[in-house]
Amino acid sequence: MQSMTKKTGLFFGSFNPVHVGHMIIANYLLEHSDLSELWMVVSPHNPHKKKSSLAKDHDRLHLVNLAIGDHHQLKGSDMEFKLPQPSYTVDTLAFAREKYPNREFVLIMGGDNLGTLHKWKNYEFLLREYHIYVYNRPGYELGPLKDHDHVQVFYAPLLDISASYIRQQLRDGKSVQYLVPDKVHQYLEEVPLYKSLN
Repeated sequence: MQSMTKKTGLFFGSFNPVHVGHMIIANYLLEHSDLSELWMVVSPHNPHKKKSSLAKDHDRLHLVNLAIGDHHQLKGSDMEFKLPQPSYTVDTLAFAREKYPNREFVLIMGGDNLGTLHKWKNYEFLLREYHIYVYNRPGYELGPLKDHDHVQVFYAPLLDISASYIRQQLRDGKSVQYLVPDKVHQYLEEVPLYKSLN
């Protein structure tokens, strides 16, 4: 009998703001892997970090939802907003597994994170219990974990765009058209979310 488990990728990020680079990675993984859905999990403010450059949690989630539009396999998620801070990935995954028992969750991360995964909380448990889909980041060593049975590396087309560059453009009064999805651009033109943030 066919399993009804939905393989769901969790793509964590500040998305501050979400840009076309994020969307290309999300779409690539849906098209080139066995994921049936991908959730873009917006990371909340870490209370221990300086947060002047971070837009409010719900504003960033709103931008993610604007970027996704009506794509039926993508979803913006606020699941980390409800968890104690700072939120560790292993705790978020345990929460997701408990709340959505009919889904198999896959962790999505950049190659820069894979190289330092051994420093994460309970990283051995993460590797044992979950599959990790890694998108390459030029200039970063993937490290020995790239050969782990539960790690799969994808070579998505990457754009050299950063959220910090986009924020700087907005502060300088420059257009970010084509750097962010159309609806995100329209919203940022009307609502100056980043004008006063550092």
